[in-house]
Amino acid sequence: MPVKGSRLPARFDVRWSRLCSKWFQNPGEKHVNKIGIRRALLFVLATIWFSYDDEPNAAGTTQSAALASPPSATAAEDSQRPALQHRDPRYQLCKSDVLELNFAVTPEFNQTVMVQPDGYVTLLAVGDIHVEGETLPEVTEAIRSAYAKTLHEPIVTVRLKDFNKPYFVVGGEVGHPGKYDLRGDTTVLQAIAVGGGFTEGAKHSQVWLFRQISSEWVQTRKLDLKKMLRSGNLSEDLHLRPGDMLYVPKSDLAKMKPFIPLVTVGTYVPMH
Repeated sequence: MPVKGSRLPARFDVRWSRLCSKWFQNPGEKHVNKIGIRRALLFVLATIWFSYDDEPNAAGTTQSAALASPPSATAAEDSQRPALQHRDPRYQLCKSDVLELNFAVTPEFNQTVMVQPDGYVTLLAVGDIHVEGETLPEVTEAIRSAYAKTLHEPIVTVRLKDFNKPYFVVGGEVGHPGKYDLRGDTTVLQAIAVGGGFTEGAKHSQVWLFRQISSEWVQTRKLDLKKMLRSGNLSEDLHLRPGDMLYVPKSDLAKMKPFIPLVTVGTYVPMH
């Protein structure tokens, strides 16, 4: 009898049916040879194999096709995830950074250049090259390659003469909100103190830390400085990184204060 889903030729199904009929009708006859039985078993296994391999899955495709084409949703999620950060990243050049170039063999090409607002620097006898976002070793190699068209195996040293100093920003309900230089190891509480401390209407229990981890992703974290100061446990007093921003919101009472009527002395003066 034919096996459902089989893709073998029809003659195999016919031979299998005849052999099964002969075997079950005369199970005790000695003329049934073992070779025929083995062939029949091979036909069965092959039929089951082909029918299983071509069986469509729930999505309407074969299993081989399902394995060959991964879901597009997973690829989309992976593309939206932030890139992994390197440990101890090198400084990347920014606008207004100043570079000092020294040529060991040809000092006439020594020069000092500044990164322009469009991210380019203008070099003597070479022209403009883009350096914004590059590290110092990458810029050195780019300048060496640019001068290799004019000089023979140029030897150049690039030094970062001036650069945007590390900073942090404190905003919201602090005494002196603004941008401050990040000098040495500074924690969140220390940064609040540098910014003039909390105002009367500050919400100590909900201080927000914004940290940019890539050009497209910003990490946010809520800190309960009120609990930290009350318990004396400074283990959660995070250390700032260059570019971090702290924001202290208003407390609920401070938000409602403009709408609360003030009590004056005239309120208690008896009226005659």
